[in-house]
Amino acid sequence: MPDLRRGVLFGVAAYTMWGLFPLYWPLLKPSGAVEILAHRIVWSLLAVVVVLAVRRHWSWITGLLRQPRKLALLALAAAIITVNWGVYIYAVNTNHVVESALGYFINPLVSVLFGVVLLRERLRPLQWTAVGFGTLAVLVLTLDYGRLPWIALTLAVSFGVYGLVKKQANVGAAESLTVETLVLMAPAAAYLVYLQAAGEATFGHLTTGHALLLVGAGVITAVPLLCFTAAAIRVPLSTIGLLQYIAPVLQFMCGVLVAKETMPTSRWIGFSIVWLALAIFTYDSIRAARATARGRRQAMTAVQGQPERSTT
Repeated sequence: MPDLRRGVLFGVAAYTMWGLFPLYWPLLKPSGAVEILAHRIVWSLLAVVVVLAVRRHWSWITGLLRQPRKLALLALAAAIITVNWGVYIYAVNTNHVVESALGYFINPLVSVLFGVVLLRERLRPLQWTAVGFGTLAVLVLTLDYGRLPWIALTLAVSFGVYGLVKKQANVGAAESLTVETLVLMAPAAAYLVYLQAAGEATFGHLTTGHALLLVGAGVITAVPLLCFTAAAIRVPLSTIGLLQYIAPVLQFMCGVLVAKETMPTSRWIGFSIVWLALAIFTYDSIRAARATARGRRQAMTAVQGQPERSTT
């Protein structure tokens, strides 16, 4: 199978699994969101260590220990992703799946704003248009909900900051997840021990199936991340940008079709504005990518067409 096609399949698999997460977390009830989060951290570390052991990939540890800046960035990333994971689990298990999907719909627009504010990037006119529509959508949905859509905004901002920090760290997915979960391991394990001592834990006190599902939280965290990494190294960034919409679309469908969440007309209007913003953003991204590729081809053609200079 060609490498590009394999990469696309890995990407589709990753985003499909992320998109179906709303079907998994409710299975862990009556466990609370914080208990589920703690189990996710503990078992994610075990899952990724198993992956590294199978690959016999440990040489990176020594090099990373010599780079305190990268370790600090990964510790910061761990704190940020904890917020993201916790809010998402809470949202799904309290019937706010649609709002959580909104967060991942607007995440690309938030990332663009981060580029402007933090990296001093300049936006093209259509990008500003998309950001404007995204802002309008948030205002419409704020009126619809009667409150600021804090779940969506927290998920979008936390994941955007997480991506920014990870970009600065520039560490592989499995290696990064190992460090991040290792940083979080002590507080997560301490919380689980506290729950057991207080008689409030659900792990091991319900059915075997429930315990296995809590353990599986680690597997479903590690597997899509590894698939995403395999995709990222094989396909262009523009393709990854298009594939990323698979997850929020599936999450939205889970909220509307499976969880049967209410979608009044005003909410449909708000989401329609978001989708319009994303359509403009995607069109502009594809057009810019094609223009860049065309410019590179023309430059290469010009270089190849130049006559060789005589050395005499």
